[in-house]
Amino acid sequence: MRKESMILKGNSLSLLNEFELILESDPLIDEVGFIHPSQFVTLNKEASSSLEHEDANFWSRDHKLAISTDVLLPLYKAVKDVFMHAISQYKRHENLSDASWDEGNLESEVMKHSKALLLLSCDFGTAWNFRKLIVSKKQHMLIFLDELFLSALVLSYSPKSEKAWCHRRWVIKMVAGKCSTMQDIVGKESELVEKIAERSKMNYRAWNHRCWCCMS
Repeated sequence: MRKESMILKGNSLSLLNEFELILESDPLIDEVGFIHPSQFVTLNKEASSSLEHEDANFWSRDHKLAISTDVLLPLYKAVKDVFMHAISQYKRHENLSDASWDEGNLESEVMKHSKALLLLSCDFGTAWNFRKLIVSKKQHMLIFLDELFLSALVLSYSPKSEKAWCHRRWVIKMVAGKCSTMQDIVGKESELVEKIAERSKMNYRAWNHRCWCCMS
């Protein structure tokens, strides 16, 4: 039984490595979907050119990513485990007085695993909170913009995710008064709400977000 468990864990970690490699190789992925394995055949037939990634578990083309529903559970368990380990290591080393610990590497691990986790479980609050912690320490405009991009990616499959909308508002408040492109950011927020509202006109979270942007 132990041997079978180890094999299953190894397979799950292989899935996770493959998933995170796809995310790293195409940072411009702007839409995620979860589909039945049988739909992969249809997607492949409709593809008019070679795919960026194709196998039995993942499909990626033109910055769109499809994940097989068959692997969601083992993938989620694997990424949750590595994320929790990463934040445990991060917290432990952060509390040490030894300044020689590799903070940048641990932060990268937390950010990488939290991204994968949030794409599978958008309301995992600890993942959002640790991203806030690390991003707020950096105070770099490009990193804040990356957070807007990530939350939009989450909203592509879960448009009513309250935590994703809250994360966007947190980012906007953090950059307010610090950049010359604030008007552009607010304009893009309006465009995002309209895009999401086209698919779900009763998405009050999206409309509330737009009202917040207008009044801020």
